[in-house]
Amino acid sequence: MHTIFKSRFIAVLAMLTLGLVAHGCGKPKENKQPVPEVAVAVMQYERVPVTTELPGRTSAYLVAEVRPQVSGIIQKRLFVEGSDVKAGDILYQIDPAPYRAALNNAAGALGRAEANLPAIKSRFERYKDLVADKAVSQQEYEDAAAALKQAEADIQYWKASLETARINLGYTSITAPITGRIGKSNVTVGALVTANQPSALAVIQQIDPIYVDATQSSADMLRVKAHVAAGRIKGTGNDQTKVKLLLEDGTPYNIEGSLKFSDVTVEPSTGSFILRMVFPNPKFTLLPGMYVRTIVQEGVIEQAILVPQQGVFRNPKGDPLALIVDAEGKVQQRMLTLGRAIGDKWNVSEGLKPGDRVIIEGIQKVRPGVPVKIVPLDTGKTDGNTSGKTPGPLTNTALPPAKTK
Repeated sequence: MHTIFKSRFIAVLAMLTLGLVAHGCGKPKENKQPVPEVAVAVMQYERVPVTTELPGRTSAYLVAEVRPQVSGIIQKRLFVEGSDVKAGDILYQIDPAPYRAALNNAAGALGRAEANLPAIKSRFERYKDLVADKAVSQQEYEDAAAALKQAEADIQYWKASLETARINLGYTSITAPITGRIGKSNVTVGALVTANQPSALAVIQQIDPIYVDATQSSADMLRVKAHVAAGRIKGTGNDQTKVKLLLEDGTPYNIEGSLKFSDVTVEPSTGSFILRMVFPNPKFTLLPGMYVRTIVQEGVIEQAILVPQQGVFRNPKGDPLALIVDAEGKVQQRMLTLGRAIGDKWNVSEGLKPGDRVIIEGIQKVRPGVPVKIVPLDTGKTDGNTSGKTPGPLTNTALPPAKTK
C-alpha cells in the first residue's frame, strides 16, 4: 500500500514539472536594456567679441626730476615726502642773499647808465646842428655819436643783467614743475646744491592717468590680420580702442582704458612690439612698475558656435570629438576643429552647425549608434547654452592659423 502511494506521488510530481517546463518554453524571455539618458546643448550662432590678453607694466603719465638751476645752500624743505604737490608749489628754498645782492647791484648800475644818457644825448644833438655850420669838427661830432651809442648799449646791458639777477633770485625758490606725487627727498636742509647737478633733489610722478605698456607678439598681430582679411573676425571700430585690465592678483580693474598707439618697431630679441594704453587712476590703485594683464578687443566674430568644454573629448591621436543626438534619437560622432577658448567653452570653427544637439552629460554611458533619451540639463554643472547668459569675450589662447587658399 505504501509503495503504491509513493509511485502515484512521483507520477503527479513529474507531470507538474513537465507542465511548468512547457509553460516556460512557450513564453519568450524578456531581456531589455534601459535606454541611456543624456543632457544636450543645442548649438546656435552667437556674437562674440575677440580679445587678446597681454602682459604689461605700468608707468607714470608724467615724470619730473627736480634739480636746482642756481647754486647755494638749502635753507628749507617745504613738502612732505610721498605727498601730492601741485605745479608751482615751492619745494625747496635756497639761500637768496647773494642773488638779492646781485639784483641790487644790477639795478644800481642800470640807474647810473640811465642817468648819464640825457647829457650825452643832448651833446650829440648840439653837435649835430653845429657840424653843418662847421662850428665843430667832424671828429668831435663822431665822438659824440659814439658816446651816445655806448650809453644806450650800457643801458641795454644792465637791463639784461637786472633781468638775469631777477631770474636767478626766483630760482632760489625751487618749485614743482608738474602736479603729481613727490617721492623722497635726496637732500636735507644745509646741503650745498649746484646748478644743473646730475642727481635730482626729488622726483615727481603724475599717476592719474597712468600708462600701461603691454607687449604683443608680431606673429599674433599677423594672424589676427589674416583672420580679419578672411572675414572670420570683423573689426569693431571705436570699440577696439577700449582696454580692460587685470591686476597682479587677478582682480579686474573697474575702469576701462584706451589704446593710444602701437610701436612701429619690433624688438628683434623677443619678436614683439609695445602697445601703450592710458587708464584713469583716481584712487591711485595703480602704481608705476606694477605687473598687470591687459585685455585688448581686436574684433567680433558675428557667427560663433560655442560648445561647453565638457562636451568635447579627444581620441588617442589627440583630435577633438563631440557626440551629438541626430534626428532619430541616436548618437553620432563628429570631428571638430577648435578655435579660441572662452571661459568653459570652445569656439568651434568646423564640425558643428546651428541646431546640432551636443551631448554634455552622460557621455560615459553612450557610444555612436545607440539610441538615447534626452533629459533636461543640470544647470548646476554646466550652462550648456541654456542658461541665457551672454557669452564673454574670446581670449587669445588657442587661435588657429589662418587657412590659405
